[in-house]
Amino acid sequence: MQARAGRGGSLIVPAIVLLSVTLVVLCPHTATSAAAAAPSSVLRSALCSNPSKWVGFGQQVSVPHGRLEHRRLLGPLLQRRQHCNNARGSSLRNMGPWTVRGVEALSKSVDLASAAASTGESLKWDVEAFSPSKINLFLRIVGKRPDGFHDLGSLFQAISLGDTLKINKLGLEDEDTFECDMEGVPTDDSNLVVRAANLFRERAGVKGGLHMCLEKKVPAQGGLGGGSANAATTLWALNKIFDYPATQEQLVEWSAELGSDITFFLSSGTAYCSGRGEVLESVPQLPQRSVYIIKPEKGLSTPLVFKNLNYDALCKEDPRDILRRFYTDSGSNDKEKYINDLELPAFTLMPELQEIKDSLSKFSFEAVLMSGSGTSIFAIGEPGVAKDAFLQEIRTAGTKWGLEVFEAQFINRGEGLGDWYEVN
Repeated sequence: MQARAGRGGSLIVPAIVLLSVTLVVLCPHTATSAAAAAPSSVLRSALCSNPSKWVGFGQQVSVPHGRLEHRRLLGPLLQRRQHCNNARGSSLRNMGPWTVRGVEALSKSVDLASAAASTGESLKWDVEAFSPSKINLFLRIVGKRPDGFHDLGSLFQAISLGDTLKINKLGLEDEDTFECDMEGVPTDDSNLVVRAANLFRERAGVKGGLHMCLEKKVPAQGGLGGGSANAATTLWALNKIFDYPATQEQLVEWSAELGSDITFFLSSGTAYCSGRGEVLESVPQLPQRSVYIIKPEKGLSTPLVFKNLNYDALCKEDPRDILRRFYTDSGSNDKEKYINDLELPAFTLMPELQEIKDSLSKFSFEAVLMSGSGTSIFAIGEPGVAKDAFLQEIRTAGTKWGLEVFEAQFINRGEGLGDWYEVN
């Protein structure tokens, strides 16, 4: 069998893929060796020219820099019909494993791959949804509850730093597949995307396998609610895919079963949250603001931060009074309304957070505050110097902390089922 040359010298290699996967069925280790021995340009063409349709068979395979590396033979063969077509251009080493179940599914996928490669098209997803993150403009811890959680009062604001969730509905008998391009993110039932999908089908009474692909950009352990947003986005997306079997009120009710912050992302993007974070109150949208997110490489466990909370040192101001100041201040730059009761325990556990905040505070931002339980620090507005100079200074000063800097803005969405968060 021969590979066929396409435009620009690229190789379209359904035949080689079929040969490789056939060998896996007969002898996994031989197949891996054969694939690894193939010309790297051939393999790279097969994987990169249309990564959303390339199909492996029978074993997990990683794809570092255009070669195939055998990891382990799977027991039951799983089906992965598509792969994330990462819009942010992640490298091959982040693509994750490729598997497929069944010869019939394999033949269909390879036919689709060949057709798509020859036309330059890619298979469409049933839903591609933006999954935002959030910052806490203020966070007051009111007290500890009998169930071990804490009552809080907080003004949440959605921001444009976010992930992308792609979902395709499969057949009734198909198993779920879920993949993520961020190293260390679990892809089993512990992931909130998988849990949300299972909960939705159970509560809505719908059936069908799902292929779900999550492209991550929101850093973990940042106090930005990335995982919670992923869960809320899953509920919204599946409601759309299954033709809206649930009301907005039901989605909100179900979201509270999954976690504290998830309900917020089903709001319009600005909300006062109380209880343990699941009780939402709609509030007017705030004026558009730019925001910089500064995240050190190190993270903190939320339970650990709460464990170190000193209740005697908490702010005494009623959270509703703080909320009122966000809507009654006329033109005044009231930085004292930006309060986070979790800063003190987080800064005690990780003193460099105080240094990072102090470094940002010397610029002319409207406010500088830690978000949630950390470890992200956000700065609202623009620095008093040229943006490039600010970014360079922060990155240079934060080399020892492994800082990431993200630029974002406040975002909101329409009320109800139809609208979702979008970033222009």
